[in-house]
Amino acid sequence: MSVRDTFSHGVAVITGAGAGIGAGLARYASRLGMTVALADIDADAIAAVRDELCAAGGAATDIVCDVRDPDAMQELAERVYRDLGPARLLVNNAGVEQFGYLWDTPVLNWQRVVDINVSGVFYGIKAFLPKMMATDEQAWVWNLSSVGGVMAIPLQAPYIMSKHAVLALTECLYLEVQAARHDDHIHVQVVLPGAVVSDIFESAGGVDPAGATDAGAAESQRSAMLDVKAAAMDPLMAAEVLFAQAAEGRFYLLTQPEAVGAAMAERANALAAQSRPMLRAESRFGPTKR
Repeated sequence: MSVRDTFSHGVAVITGAGAGIGAGLARYASRLGMTVALADIDADAIAAVRDELCAAGGAATDIVCDVRDPDAMQELAERVYRDLGPARLLVNNAGVEQFGYLWDTPVLNWQRVVDINVSGVFYGIKAFLPKMMATDEQAWVWNLSSVGGVMAIPLQAPYIMSKHAVLALTECLYLEVQAARHDDHIHVQVVLPGAVVSDIFESAGGVDPAGATDAGAAESQRSAMLDVKAAAMDPLMAAEVLFAQAAEGRFYLLTQPEAVGAAMAERANALAAQSRPMLRAESRFGPTKR
């Protein structure tokens, strides 16, 4: 089926929709004709996206929601189904970054990454998937991993760990939907973006200079990632690629198929060869502090 045949109608629920790839996905879903539920903790950001989409003739609702709160996610699902209708597309996108050596990472920062990047995805699944499975309507679930989900990168360990977790979670979910015999209408897919323009690096956690062994390493990595952002993909272009792949029925959705695919192959080869992780001057995310 074509992209428009697949996604020209129904409700798209997108967490982290206030900026970056989340906003790009919202804009493209709206262009295709979907009603968009914009969920984010930043009320001003999603209100601005809502106004933009509605001004262009689309249908959008902004819903302030903290994905770290399972009750809030349940309330999001109830509101969507009550006010907008069944979710045709759920995008568990909300995510945050963290820079610095793992032993310097503040406990609260670690918990923030896990709560948003991993638990937030689980809460989205738990809130929406039973409702999707209760009907025979076609529905899609996209969980946002990253090219980092198939890599090992120093000075970003909490983020990289979380994206490995989302990839594994989604692969298991895909099999569970099959085992429960809902795969005729529930389509589970995992998104592995490469570098896409967002504010994730500016808002990333760092370390406490007073207690860290090397606070400068965290800021050096932030600076390196901001250099990567300067050449990153436009979120709307990324969304167009992802929607096309989803409509084709792919499981792995890649914003930059060649580059991300190469990282996936490299990871598979390293595991097959049982190679040790390698520290490099350059990674696919940019330079690494030595």
